[in-house]
Amino acid sequence: MPNSTSAKQALRKSKKRRIANRAKRSALRSTLKKARAAAETGQASEEISAAYKSLDKAAAKNLIHKNTAARLKSRLVAAAKKAAAGE
Repeated sequence: MPNSTSAKQALRKSKKRRIANRAKRSALRSTLKKARAAAETGQASEEISAAYKSLDKAAAKNLIHKNTAARLKSRLVAAAKKAAAGE
C-alpha cells in the first residue's frame, strides 16, 4: 500500500484510468468484431470506417500502439477484399 500522499493519489488515478481504459478497449474490440463479421459477408463499408475511426482514436490516446492499429486496419481491408473476390 502507498504511504505518501502523492503515492495514494497516484493509486487513485491509476485505478480510474484502468477502469476507463478497460471500457474503451472493450468497445474497440466490439467494433472490430462487428467489422470482421461484416467483412466476411462483403458488406463492410460502414463497419470498416467505424473500425478505422475507433482504431485511430485508440492509437492517438495510446490505448494501443500505432503499428497495432495499422496492422488491424490492414487485415480488415484484406478480409473485405478477399470476401468481395470470393463472391
